[in-house]
Amino acid sequence: MKAFILATLAAACSLTAAATSSTSAEDLVKSTTDQVLETLADEREAIENSPDRLFEIVDEIVLPHFDFERMSRRVLGKAWKRASPEQQSNFIKEFQTLLVRTYATALKAYSDETIEFLPPREKEGGKETTIRTQIVLSGSPPIPMNYEMYERDDGWKVFDVAIDGVSLVINYRSTFRSEIRKNGVDGLIARLAKHNSERK
Repeated sequence: MKAFILATLAAACSLTAAATSSTSAEDLVKSTTDQVLETLADEREAIENSPDRLFEIVDEIVLPHFDFERMSRRVLGKAWKRASPEQQSNFIKEFQTLLVRTYATALKAYSDETIEFLPPREKEGGKETTIRTQIVLSGSPPIPMNYEMYERDDGWKVFDVAIDGVSLVINYRSTFRSEIRKNGVDGLIARLAKHNSERK
């Protein structure tokens, strides 16, 4: 179940390079969900023959449209300000790799479940919005998924996702805070690097 939720997250948050800043966040998510799911269907055989193709799909379609620096700042909280520029850069790299590999692995679990869109919630003068969706599962209550997005000059970016009311950023922040207390920021980066290398 969790793998499917992450797969849906990857699909619904994938934004195409052709999208412009004039496109609303909601329309962007809606129009590109179909594209990602189409890619999965069209390349299923290629993915089965070469699992690394999943990483490439995430890199090509998902990666450019998440603001990993903003997510990293929020995930590390006070530790971000105490970290050196080199530590910040290394953390962003490993955190990004962690999410890419998680999404890529989870994409395998998608099996034609339905995604419904609910009215979005705008804030910050229209420069930030919550795109609200729910995953409809057979025989189970819908699972809410909210995408926190903000508008930059180059278009809309995702900076957090809440799955069934649980924020991705807050969830990781809690996990990483414990590691930082024990082994510092360098220890957290080393742990992420080890975890990422084991999932290659």
